[in-house]
Amino acid sequence: MDTTRLEQMLQAVADGNVAPQDALAQLRTLPFEDLGFARVDHHRALRTGYPETIFCQGKTPAQVVAIAHRLAAAESVVLATRVEEDTAASLVDRFPAADHDEVARTVVIWPDENRPDPRGLVLVVSAGTSDLPVAQEAVVTSSTMGAKTEGIFDVGVAGIHRLLAYRERLTEARVIVVVAGMEGALASVVGGLVDAPVIAVPTSVGYGASFGGLSALLTMLNSCASGVLTCNIDNGYGAGYAAALINNRSLDNSS
Repeated sequence: MDTTRLEQMLQAVADGNVAPQDALAQLRTLPFEDLGFARVDHHRALRTGYPETIFCQGKTPAQVVAIAHRLAAAESVVLATRVEEDTAASLVDRFPAADHDEVARTVVIWPDENRPDPRGLVLVVSAGTSDLPVAQEAVVTSSTMGAKTEGIFDVGVAGIHRLLAYRERLTEARVIVVVAGMEGALASVVGGLVDAPVIAVPTSVGYGASFGGLSALLTMLNSCASGVLTCNIDNGYGAGYAAALINNRSLDNSS
């Protein structure tokens, strides 16, 4: 339950349209609901502005479906990440209207098709096609949080003219997520072209000496371009989440 829904419920009680005991029944699941194997955090949207996300890695399909069911019952948007095919199939079977992105390995379940109008602009830029799973995870996360999000893919430094073709669009973004493996130089290049925050995401794409993304991580951490912040390896979700928060808060503060 987010602040908007809580305010609506309290107003309904004040107006006499909802009985106090019915409202109390809904509030009893705050701040969390114990499922035995998981404690579903229904209070998170009130604290942080966005509901709990289901990180599916290490969870069984049945556990993921059970958590999603409780979040959906609270009229929260449900975002599941790192979704394997068997888990995705179980979620779509239980929630036929769910959006499954096979590239991003995500599933999104909207309450009553109530999707926010996209606003602002977050760009997700990837160096190569091999970085797409991480980049698309960032796109889905940011979009689900209400930010207008666009992808610019396969524009790495091996062909820098591909990136420069989008220079005007880059300058229009409020936040830019840059996803790159190998040596991870793309984040510094983008950071030197724009006045927006750049959130760099190293990926585990590369040959032996890339050390599973460590080389890209160290490059991004040592970027000489101001305004470049670095996430953990392959953490497209974290980058998309942070980008949407910055985008949305900047719009709220300017209104």
